[in-house]
Amino acid sequence: MAATITAIQMHKALIGLCDTIEAQKDYLSELDGAIGDGDHGVNMAKCFRGVREKLHMGDPSDVGAVLNVVGMEVMNSVGGAMGALYGTLFMRLAMTAGNKPDVGLDDLVAMFQAALEGVLSIGKAQVGDKTLVDTLSSAVTALKTAAQEGKPLEEALSDFDIAGQKGMASTKDLLAKMGRASRLGERTIGHQDAGATSCYFILQAFAQAPHV
Repeated sequence: MAATITAIQMHKALIGLCDTIEAQKDYLSELDGAIGDGDHGVNMAKCFRGVREKLHMGDPSDVGAVLNVVGMEVMNSVGGAMGALYGTLFMRLAMTAGNKPDVGLDDLVAMFQAALEGVLSIGKAQVGDKTLVDTLSSAVTALKTAAQEGKPLEEALSDFDIAGQKGMASTKDLLAKMGRASRLGERTIGHQDAGATSCYFILQAFAQAPHV
């Protein structure tokens, strides 16, 4: 079993993420259309087409550099809160990873803890507010627990993936308290949050990275 994720694996996994976002753009916009303005999938797909181009231009020499490419492109190409949130997520991952050629479980815990703190600091959402925080926080908690229990990397990433998926699914039964959706009140119950869903696709790419 792999003990680390190399920069090359991270690079491949993030290109795979670009493909996933493209494939899921209609689904994301459908989710967003139920309680938002319906353009989340379109915006995310446009952004990650740019990410793919930038990744293909770069040399995956270290993990931080690969993640920084994504963070900069997201920050510069997605308008509104989502660009700031996902841009911050990737930039915090990049800064914490540094110029290492590969990262292990302890590195990933530190990276995602920093990313979560960054998202919380600018977004002001908390767990239970029906946002991407529900996905991200659940996954980060599971990753930290797995590390504390001494699980190997791939098993820890499996826990990370499953917890993120559960966090995403939990938003269906929540009342939206942030953003445009919050204006709809009780009508938001029964609809899965689009941001929580795109966040899961991002986390899934990291969970799959040792296998690419």
